[in-house]
Amino acid sequence: MAALSVANPTLLDLAKATDPDGRIASVVEILNETNEILQDMTWLEGNLPTGHRTTVRTGLPAPTWRKMYGGVQPNKGTTAQVTDNCGMLEAYAEVDKALADLNGNAAAYRLLEDRAHIEGINQELAETLFFGNEGTEPEAFTGLAPRYNALTSANNSDNVINGGAAGGQTDITSIWLCVWGPSTGHGIIPKGSTAGLQVRDLGEVTVENVDGSNGRMQAYRTHYRFDAGLTIRDWRYFVRIANIDKSTTLATAATGAVLPDLMFDAIERIPNLSAGRAVFYMSRYMRTRLRQQTAALVKNSTLTIEQVGGVPVMMFHGIPIRRVDALAADESLLS
Repeated sequence: MAALSVANPTLLDLAKATDPDGRIASVVEILNETNEILQDMTWLEGNLPTGHRTTVRTGLPAPTWRKMYGGVQPNKGTTAQVTDNCGMLEAYAEVDKALADLNGNAAAYRLLEDRAHIEGINQELAETLFFGNEGTEPEAFTGLAPRYNALTSANNSDNVINGGAAGGQTDITSIWLCVWGPSTGHGIIPKGSTAGLQVRDLGEVTVENVDGSNGRMQAYRTHYRFDAGLTIRDWRYFVRIANIDKSTTLATAATGAVLPDLMFDAIERIPNLSAGRAVFYMSRYMRTRLRQQTAALVKNSTLTIEQVGGVPVMMFHGIPIRRVDALAADESLLS
């Protein structure tokens, strides 16, 4: 039986450690139900009030072959500092007090109604983790795709694999291999802030102009807030399999991307899989195609179902495969 690593704290671990009453932790569990990436990501408190500043290695010192009575010049490695910002994701939920009081358990009814707001936060967070771009939306944070957006010329282009789509195709998607850890890449919360989804019960309030005719209504109001960001400390531990054409990727692997081959290629780009928590992310469609291709291509499949914490988890060569619905969106072709 596979076991989850306990070395890298997830959002739920951090929430439990910072909020003893358990309220926030219970909401984090709700988010986990609909956003599988939150089960894997390492989350750490940033060292800045608005984010996290990371020092990354950009060059190694060169050693010298020395001969007898020969000298060696001292040298040093080079580093650079990168600052990643956090964004504030917020929502308000308002429920008619009379309606909530009807069933005799207003708190339970409010949580039921508020799940729609929680799902909205979940979907926005997942989309931002992959596609967020501070260049076009300064209030958010920069996700993975804008950081890994070139097949050549960029420093991290070695970790961007071409899935084979040609120009003119629009139904493009990506598969990601991420190794989460404190020294590889992780989610961040602002320094001194609360981990996870913050929930404030604002109690009974008067909502004005509720029906557009300057009418008033008594309601229960809840405020949700999620402060989050992303930092990549070592780009070598994240791989993007880009340019996968969904329409030509067949179950038989006769045309389009051969997913197992591409995923094996991605695994080999990672320097050390034990440096953190390695996970594949893909859409539901691509995970279905992977199952079908694996069954069609090999007799003894490298795809297995294992129990992790008592939950069946699909694995590829020992690495969990998570479904992220945000990756179902059509992407631009990387050229």
